[in-house]
Amino acid sequence: MNRIVLPELLDELPPEAADARRSRRDLQRLNVWMGHAGIMARALRENRPGGQAQRVVELGAGDGHFLLSVAQRLNGAWAGTQAILVDRLRVADGAVGGQFERAGWRARVELAEAGEWLRRAEAETGQTVISNLFFHQFPAEPLAELLRLAAKSADLVVAVEPRRTWLPSLCGRLLWVIGCNRVTRHDARISIRAGFAGGELTALWPERERWRLTERPAGLFSHLFIARRKE
Repeated sequence: MNRIVLPELLDELPPEAADARRSRRDLQRLNVWMGHAGIMARALRENRPGGQAQRVVELGAGDGHFLLSVAQRLNGAWAGTQAILVDRLRVADGAVGGQFERAGWRARVELAEAGEWLRRAEAETGQTVISNLFFHQFPAEPLAELLRLAAKSADLVVAVEPRRTWLPSLCGRLLWVIGCNRVTRHDARISIRAGFAGGELTALWPERERWRLTERPAGLFSHLFIARRKE
């Protein structure tokens, strides 16, 4: 399948709309079933041995539950890490901050477009940028710019995205079986068609000779990209 990027309903609905709230709950369940928090936690642990990250910035963080699940899996070795939750909509769960504290992290919400936030962010040693089901929303040219900005501000970038193959496409049409609402069912099909295969993210990454790049399938439905700056 050729990669096609189309608008997703959740991005167009008011955050307080009933369908939008229900779809965000659906996404929490889907993240659990796809194992995305575990995939992300393993990637961070393997590329930040000893948990030396000072800040973890999530682009398109939504309600914050995904990064919270990652923090809970990383345990005490990552205590003291600051979580920056970047999203253009004010949808963060008010209870998430306290749950981050119990995991030993500090959390802050930043209301901004991802590219806008990265443009004004200063590069920091030990800063990590992550995304979960976010990069696929961008066509090639704006995505390449977003990756360039991420590379400028961090020394580790990890993304877990939809994999654009037949199995995710088939399963994405069956989400009604597990009770997902119309918004989630629509957006799942759109997301998979806009997902990634092969080395498509690697091909867009800037100054590749300065980075160790990994891009591969993860689990049954997902696509993992890791960019780690060479020392």
